Amino acid sequence: MSTHSKRCVAIPTVLCLVLVAWRAAASDEESDGFIDLFNGRDLSGWKVKGDTGGHWQVGSASLDPANPRELAVDPAGGELINARGGGRDLYTEQEFGDAIIELEVLVPERSNSGIYLLGEYEIQILDSYGRTKLTQGDMGAIYSAAPPSTNASRPPGQWQRFQIRYRAPRFDAQGNKTAHARVEQVILNDVVIQQDVEVQGPTGGSLRNREAPRGPLMFQGDHGPVAFRHIRVKPLDTP
Repeated sequence: MSTHSKRCVAIPTVLCLVLVAWRAAASDEESDGFIDLFNGRDLSGWKVKGDTGGHWQVGSASLDPANPRELAVDPAGGELINARGGGRDLYTEQEFGDAIIELEVLVPERSNSGIYLLGEYEIQILDSYGRTKLTQGDMGAIYSAAPPSTNASRPPGQWQRFQIRYRAPRFDAQGNKTAHARVEQVILNDVVIQQDVEVQGPTGGSLRNREAPRGPLMFQGDHGPVAFRHIRVKPLDTP
């Protein structure tokens, strides 16, 4: 008898089956290899680029009813928010090599931010809703490498889901780069918008402007207002 089944003794059959299914699903979720990067309470595990200041806070974000280009913040919530923009970039203390990043992002009208893989390569965040001519500045673009193949953006004020799979640059024993970084896939709101794109060097505004086999996840904080939630990473290499 399995552990789950043993716990069902004296529980009606239907409830027992529900309990077993729930525990199995929970077990699968715990073993999927993803690591939560934000605890929903404070900035533990994160650093601010340049100093200890910045505009980042925890709460619930929504469009400001008085100004749709800004975010209103309810302190009762578990989202990571830069409501004012124009602050400092924020990055994880942990560093990763090859990985899959999953997160959700919310921007107000005309806002602009970015997701920096390894702290160096920017996936663009922009209010691109309704645009028909896409550039390297639009939502989901790999800045300085490739525009998105299609516009999968939702309206400003709505949460949008990214899944990003990337491969870190490779180096030989002497530290010489032998292969460029690659963004293997970007999925925005369940639509594939990038596929196997080589990135030849760091994006402007990167953390160190120096390529390495490992680096943190960084969010651009010195442009427009932005909010993030459900931030997690699945490392695909060994430490």
